[in-house]
Amino acid sequence: MKQNRVIMDYKKFIAGQVESIKREVGGGIAINALSGGVDSAVLTVLAHRALGNQLKTIFVDNAIMREGEPQSVVNAFDDLGIPVELVDARKAFLKALKGLTDPEEKRQAVTQTFYKDVFVKAVKRSKATYLMHGTILTDIEETVAGIKRQHNILAQIGIDPEKAYGYKVLEPLATLRKDGVRQVARLLRLPKSIAERIPFPGPALATRIVGEVTEERLATVRAATAIVEEELKNTGAFQYLAVLLNDCATGIRDGKREFGQIIVVRCIDSVDARQATARELPWKTLHRLTRRITSIPGVNRCLYDLTPKPPATVEYI
Repeated sequence: MKQNRVIMDYKKFIAGQVESIKREVGGGIAINALSGGVDSAVLTVLAHRALGNQLKTIFVDNAIMREGEPQSVVNAFDDLGIPVELVDARKAFLKALKGLTDPEEKRQAVTQTFYKDVFVKAVKRSKATYLMHGTILTDIEETVAGIKRQHNILAQIGIDPEKAYGYKVLEPLATLRKDGVRQVARLLRLPKSIAERIPFPGPALATRIVGEVTEERLATVRAATAIVEEELKNTGAFQYLAVLLNDCATGIRDGKREFGQIIVVRCIDSVDARQATARELPWKTLHRLTRRITSIPGVNRCLYDLTPKPPATVEYI
């Protein structure tokens, strides 16, 4: 009985948000940026259900996504009957991140490039006056508490998006945590590959590189990410990721000394990302991960992170 009540609550949530979006936007145009994660995916389906052709959805290729992600996301939503425009902004983001090593400066660079450069052009083309955000409650709490700045938090830290950027922000998911978003995704009949997809940060692989973000370092962490996601996809863990550290270590390759890069693997269990514990992976799995990751050119160390949250956060940046 309790489970049925919960499902009915989420059904009511969906109906309520669809009506709220319709009422708020009226005859106007709304725009949203799809990232491929479950939050933005649920937001896109909800908004499309409410607005139809009044919604303009874009996917911004910012050069810091996983391998093949931009086109695969566009194709997945095309299959759902939701058109998505692919925007190539790789040069703009790499230029903005050049030379930055401070975590908050990197997050700020991603935010500012998105809102003040790339997104504002898409808004002008679409003539949209409303921006749909996939913000969830955990994003708001961590930003307001100063733990880490989430790229999609504006009004909650004193930024008036209408004055700063010229549009009003709507956040239909702001009362939900990750587990609630997944409940909504299932009820919206999103494909399991989206509904159950592991969390992925808005600033993407820039949060998985300690130090400066360069094309070479992106290639390294992108390759490590692909290995980690392939090896751990059947573990049932809440999230798993690869991080490229800024330090290097001495190693041996082909009988010669090598001063190589270090990849950290993180695999956690959680419900809503407020607290997390490290998954105790089998040694066989850890050895296989190490063997594959140290085959990436320039990488000669692979570490496994056992730190819970708190004291650590899920991401490194």
